[in-house]
Amino acid sequence: MRKLTSSLKDRVVVITGASSGIGRATALAFARHGARVVLAARRVDALEQVAADCRTLGARVLVQPTDVTDATAMAKLARLAYETFGDIDVWINNAGVGLLGAFSAADIATQRRVVEINLHGTMNGAAAVLPYFLRQRRGVLITNISVGGLTPVPFASAYTASKFGMRGFMASLRQELAEYPDVHACSVFPACIDTPGYQHGANVSGVKLRPSQPIFAAEAVAEAFVRLAVRPRAEVTVGWTARLAKIGYGVAPVTTERVMGASLRRYLRNSPPAPRTAGNLWEPVASGIGSSGGWLGENRRQLSGTQAGVMALLAGAVGFLFAKARYA
Repeated sequence: MRKLTSSLKDRVVVITGASSGIGRATALAFARHGARVVLAARRVDALEQVAADCRTLGARVLVQPTDVTDATAMAKLARLAYETFGDIDVWINNAGVGLLGAFSAADIATQRRVVEINLHGTMNGAAAVLPYFLRQRRGVLITNISVGGLTPVPFASAYTASKFGMRGFMASLRQELAEYPDVHACSVFPACIDTPGYQHGANVSGVKLRPSQPIFAAEAVAEAFVRLAVRPRAEVTVGWTARLAKIGYGVAPVTTERVMGASLRRYLRNSPPAPRTAGNLWEPVASGIGSSGGWLGENRRQLSGTQAGVMALLAGAVGFLFAKARYA
């Protein structure tokens, strides 16, 4: 802890999607380590609350309301961060949205909006900060992707498309930056995380969206970001289920797709009804300003049959992989 704090002291860290969930937890984590934090999101009041908490921890803070789909606004965010603190050391593309439901249940504008926020927002962030990193010949770009970038998520096709795109974009960018050994592009793939994102997300499925065990705290992702800021790596997962998903889809992609599809259909059939909503796709929502969505406390039950089946598949894939390595 002391080594990390020493390494991050006075480092300038820009965080998008900082008003709640993983972004809020990340801002507080870097503030505890003495970093100077730049907070960006659409909700000004929520950002100011996060900023106040960071200042209580002794951090210097800049708040800049920003929509990640606006490339000009993102360029302004980078410029103000640099002008205010004289540097940009770490940039975290964290803002993202979800959309649950069959592809045919939402119009194409809604589907495109998911891609614009997740994928185009990531590209806008990279475009905004890379000129500073390349001029400095150093910097760490971190993008929060999701397990949805490792394995397809049924009934979330636009979300999956955006996340697969984000992974490909970051992997390609990493190769382009190879001649700059101190400029890093890192991708993070969290498993199911306890955040207000489930309340914020768009939902055209007609049933209530709620996560199930195993679920992990937002602070676990924030800690991964902190470690990457000091010791960058190409790709990291957060939560053991994300690691299993990566292996399972790599070993048995067709089987994984079939099991996940059947599991999600069963989930939708057995969930209570709920109104359809666009969530925060077009406008921010007022509720949900904490790091947690309160799901950890509600989800201490055993794995459902759906989850158990998926976990069994993934465990089998891991076993197959190790057996193959042993007898090769």
